[in-house]
Amino acid sequence: MTERMQRLLAQADGADPVAALRVEPERREAVLVRRARVRGASWAAIASVLGVSRQALHRKHGGGWRDRQPA
Repeated sequence: MTERMQRLLAQADGADPVAALRVEPERREAVLVRRARVRGASWAAIASVLGVSRQALHRKHGGGWRDRQPA
C-alpha cells in the first residue's frame, strides 16, 4: 500500500475506508476540470477527453466563478 493510500485511509477516521479512497479521484478530477476551464477549454472539449457528455460534466462541475464572468 502506498503512503498516499495509507494517509487517505487514516483520514477516514472510522468511516468506510473504501468511501475514503473514492474521494481522492473525485477531488483530482474537479481540480483538473477547473484548471482546464481557467485556461479556456470548453465544456465540450473537457467532456470529450473524460468520455462524458458536456451536460453531465457541467452538471457535476459547472457554476464556478469563470462561468459567471461576462464574455
